This record gives sequence, structure tokens and C-alpha cells, in this order.
Amino acid sequence: MDQQQLPAPGSGERTRVRRLPENAVTDRGTLHDILDAGLMAHVGIIDESGQPYVLPVAYARDGERLLFHGSTASRLFRSLAAGSRTCISVTLVDGLVLARSAFESSMNYRSVMVLGACVALEGDEKDAALRHISDHLLPGRWEDIRPPSPKEIAATLVLALALDESSVKVSTGGPDDADIDLDRPIWAGHLPIREMFGAPVPDVAGAAFPVPDYVERWTR
Repeated sequence: MDQQQLPAPGSGERTRVRRLPENAVTDRGTLHDILDAGLMAHVGIIDESGQPYVLPVAYARDGERLLFHGSTASRLFRSLAAGSRTCISVTLVDGLVLARSAFESSMNYRSVMVLGACVALEGDEKDAALRHISDHLLPGRWEDIRPPSPKEIAATLVLALALDESSVKVSTGGPDDADIDLDRPIWAGHLPIREMFGAPVPDVAGAAFPVPDYVERWTR
């Protein structure tokens, strides 16, 4: 489906942003950008007893769907593969907002929520999805490493969730203090948070080899 035909983030009754609607973003490009910048998502699911669980997963965006994987031994992942409804969220924290009151102190962030049911991938599509996830997390690494064996493939569930039902919120800038607090004699503003990779640290056997060029190019 053409991107212009897909529903805008927040356009559905379940995804419309009600709290701070001014922070809602309806552009699918922003949805993609946030997902492409993240490395970990949180997957929510309710088991057969009614107990909710939230699972951290590595993921990748593939066009208009999210890809992630887990163990075939996990009852929760098997439930997702069987079509249980889920909610997946990705949040990037960009800074702390230091207001003149506790109530207005907050964070700057970019967040995505996606609702729906996953489908399990098989065969060549499953193999391609595993590489796609690797290329998102460790770009350039797939060519150097051993690919998954048939036994490892069989032990892995690879799931895809369409980005059909989503919402996006973005908060930026400094505090929005009430007029009664503006004269309070304290510093106020926002403190940006920046992610960065440190220097590569080899294991014992890896110390004999140079750091790959693609690792040196990774940035956050």
C-alpha cells in the first residue's frame, strides 16, 4: 500500500492523543525516523490468565512494518505468533526539562506506539528479516559473521507487526512555567541528552584483529 494511503499516526479512536494533543505528530515520516533511530522496543501482551507482561526486544523497521524476534520456547512469543493483540512502544529520551515547579518539570522525548497483531514469518522471508534486524542494529556486520544455522533458525520466532495503527508524540524545548513561577530566583531550562558509542573493547581472541571499518563508522 502506498504510504499516502496508510492512516496517519493518531488518526484512529484508539490512537488519538488526548493528553497534550499539541505534542501529537501525524506525519508518517516522523514515525519512520523515530523507529529508525531506536534500538529497543517494548512489547506488551496479556497472557491467558489476564496477567500483563512487557518484553524488551531488539527490532528493525522494514517499510511499513516492525520486525523482531524471540525464542520458540517462550509462551508469550508463541502467543504473539498465534495472533494475540499487542502494543509495541519505542521511546527516545532527548533531554530533561528543568522548570520552576515540580509540576512543569518533565522530559523531551520522541515516542511511538503501535497497536495490532503480529504475523510469524517463515522461509526466505524469515531469513531476510533476521538479516534486516542485524543490519539495523549492527550495520555491515552480517557479511563477517556466521549466519544462523538451521537449528538456530528453528529455535527462533520472527514476528512482523504492521504500522497501520500508530500514534506519535514529540516533546521539545524548555519549560512552560506558570506566570506565578516566572519570578522564582532559580535557573530553568532544559538539559539535552546525547547518546554515543564508546571505544570498541575486544574480547581476548578479538584483540588479534583490527576493529572493522564499519564499526568505526557507527555513530549515535
